[in-house]
Amino acid sequence: MTPELRDGGPVPDLDWDRAVELISSADEIALACHVSPDGDALGSMLAAGRALRAAGKRVAASFGDRRFEVPRLLRFLPGQDLLVEPSDYPPAPELMITFDAAVADRLGVLAVNAGKARELIVVDHHPSNPGFGTLNLVDPGAPSTTALVEELLGRLALPIDEAVATCLYTGLVTDTGSFRHASTTPAAHLMAARLVAAGVDPEQTSRRLWDSAPFGYLRILGAVLGRVSLEPGVGGGLVWTFVTRDDRAAHGLPYDAVEGIIDVIRRTDEADVAVVLKEDDDGAWQVSTRSRGGTDVARLCAELGGGGHARAAGFTSRLPVEETMARLRTLL
Repeated sequence: MTPELRDGGPVPDLDWDRAVELISSADEIALACHVSPDGDALGSMLAAGRALRAAGKRVAASFGDRRFEVPRLLRFLPGQDLLVEPSDYPPAPELMITFDAAVADRLGVLAVNAGKARELIVVDHHPSNPGFGTLNLVDPGAPSTTALVEELLGRLALPIDEAVATCLYTGLVTDTGSFRHASTTPAAHLMAARLVAAGVDPEQTSRRLWDSAPFGYLRILGAVLGRVSLEPGVGGGLVWTFVTRDDRAAHGLPYDAVEGIIDVIRRTDEADVAVVLKEDDDGAWQVSTRSRGGTDVARLCAELGGGGHARAAGFTSRLPVEETMARLRTLL
């Protein structure tokens, strides 16, 4: 049965007020974002962490990967001195805030800590989020989770300096695809203007995010494109490929280096749905899906234990590639 998706309504003022009350009265706050963090997840958490620490709060931030490592493309983000290994994370936080995690399982090993938190504030914009916190600041109409963090910091009357603004801007531009995706609203452009006014350098940020890659990426891209498949009769057209651990090892690339391959595959004119399966270091397949609009991939991925947005979603599979794709084809 497909999980119920949220209707996109804004967060009620009473919930914002409760979040301000909980955060203002806390001395120590534990922050977490989803595993294999992207720009929106890590940017949201680090922006909140820097602002809260500047306000005098004790802050511990982390994400629940067993191999704890910040993705290469995001190592320019300020605030990483806040990060602690999952093993050093508070086991039962008084107040825990999660960022950009659509379901508790996306917290990885920190899902256990979230389950023991006295108060759990969930900050997210995925329509597939069921609201797994004691307080849920979930707005599927927001262009990014960082947009909700900016709102939260404003309600807390916390200033946004250049470092915080850089974290917020990174989440905004990555989740809107540099303002190309359907999530790009007038509010998104207004938010970008505020952050640039606060000191963000859009050129430098874009170069670090999209215009930088090791030479090995070109080699692996060639191999992956060589095995791409197009199935015009499936779900309005399906294009897909996969990246193995051996592919990455042959070129000395970490897992996060191949995240952008989906943006190459999705350009295919003949396909509504694009899929890339990426084998992680533990042997699981992290499956990224994109849609041109004819298929709600959030619902598709929710059926397979994942989630996301109508045009961009994902899930994890421990089945072989062909078995995973057979399940996808059936749903399509």
